[in-house]
Amino acid sequence: MKFMIALLLLGAMTAGPSDEVRLWKDSSGKFSIRAKLVENRNGVVLLEKENGEKINVPLNRLSDEDRKFLRDQTKSRYKPKQSKSKQSPADSTSGETLDASPVSTSWPSWRGADRTGVSRETGLLQSWPENGPAELWRADGLGAGMSSIVVADDKIFTLGRSSGQQNIVCLSTSGQVLWKSPFAGSAEPNCTPTFDDGLVYGVGRNGVLACVRAETGEKVWSVDYSADFGGRMMSQWGFSESPLVDGELLICTPGGSGAMIVALNKKTGKVVWKTPMRDGGSRGKDGAGYSSIVISNAGGIKQYVTLVGRGVISVEARTGRPLWQYEKVANGTANVPTPIVSGNYVFCSSGYNDGGSALLEIQKRGSALGVREVYYYRSNEVQNHHGGMVLIDGHVYMGNGHNKGFPLCLEMRTGKVKWGGRLRGEGDGSAAIVAADGQIYFRYEDGKMALVEANPGAYKVNGSFRLPIRNGKSWPHPVVADGQLYIRCQDQIVCFDIKKK
Repeated sequence: MKFMIALLLLGAMTAGPSDEVRLWKDSSGKFSIRAKLVENRNGVVLLEKENGEKINVPLNRLSDEDRKFLRDQTKSRYKPKQSKSKQSPADSTSGETLDASPVSTSWPSWRGADRTGVSRETGLLQSWPENGPAELWRADGLGAGMSSIVVADDKIFTLGRSSGQQNIVCLSTSGQVLWKSPFAGSAEPNCTPTFDDGLVYGVGRNGVLACVRAETGEKVWSVDYSADFGGRMMSQWGFSESPLVDGELLICTPGGSGAMIVALNKKTGKVVWKTPMRDGGSRGKDGAGYSSIVISNAGGIKQYVTLVGRGVISVEARTGRPLWQYEKVANGTANVPTPIVSGNYVFCSSGYNDGGSALLEIQKRGSALGVREVYYYRSNEVQNHHGGMVLIDGHVYMGNGHNKGFPLCLEMRTGKVKWGGRLRGEGDGSAAIVAADGQIYFRYEDGKMALVEANPGAYKVNGSFRLPIRNGKSWPHPVVADGQLYIRCQDQIVCFDIKKK
């Protein structure tokens, strides 16, 4: 019990930096790295390698020896201070949430290692020159599709259609295509793959989920959402989620009435549990949505939260048992944005004419959980289309409006709009966003990029430029990893240097 209390305290405290370069190991003993401690906060340890590269490692994926080192470091050097990422403990996900993340050097999953869309990198440009940051390289050969990318294991992974097939694609970090692994039919994929422990997981638009080896692309196993689970989508654009790795499990959303969410053994694909969900409801449509699962510990129960065809749902992580559901933000066309989880709260939104936005407080009610609606905005007031939302220092930043991308900052706990909402941004159309080092990166549908300060006091643009590649609607979410900004656009990818000089 004392050991568990110590770990909980360790996840909440900030350990000071250390000049000691030491060997860090993960809990499986398979991975190790020489680095010094920069910061330990909210269950994530920031390390700096000898070459200056910084990496984030979830605390609960480190070895017992490393955890002891951190406990000793905290006891001797603990001093409260603000996180460099400007994200306060109350506004971040809990330490347990980060158990979903593999040991990663960069961006191994949808919206990053902790699925918040907020990078913990520092030392990045705080403003851009007139023509934008320096382009490092660009490459083609990825294939067609709206998938974003992940950066892990010194490689880039994405999905794309070429030669009449959907492929999991692997590139070097200089843009060279290393391999393509065909796994599904000929539609254009939307899923961003997930990397974990030498394996890559991707979902095709037709609902085929495949696991392949990161080094070679060799298929390890696959399942079919429709054939194996009676899965279906709420509407016409095909399966689009990014599966979640949590420990030994791979969590995914086939959308079937007997298997809305499914937990698989990540190494074999064998079913561990399935979540039944009744058809019908007051809002939206039956089936899976276009969102991806996040982890919450609201009400003291570890749970998986996602947005499906009938709204936001939550299931118990251990068994898949349904815990709660909220339908009011569901629309009948496409429910897309990944919810934001923070403590006992969930912020959710969807676009189109009948969606909207809401803050939910998840409350313990005996052995069950209940939902209290803190506030709700109609779709003509606040809605995120499909570009995503980020939470920084208690404020939600997003592109607002259906296919508009109007920059908006909203105080999460109160619902007060601090700025924006009807403010025309630097570009047109929906805005896909990511955040890093106190800045929000807005990528507009028309191919315009903007750097906006994460400042609730005022809307401040710190640079904008026209992307050098545009092969249709500029929708895939941008990625910040290892001091670089990655932009995928159909068959092409471009990489920019955003490190401070």
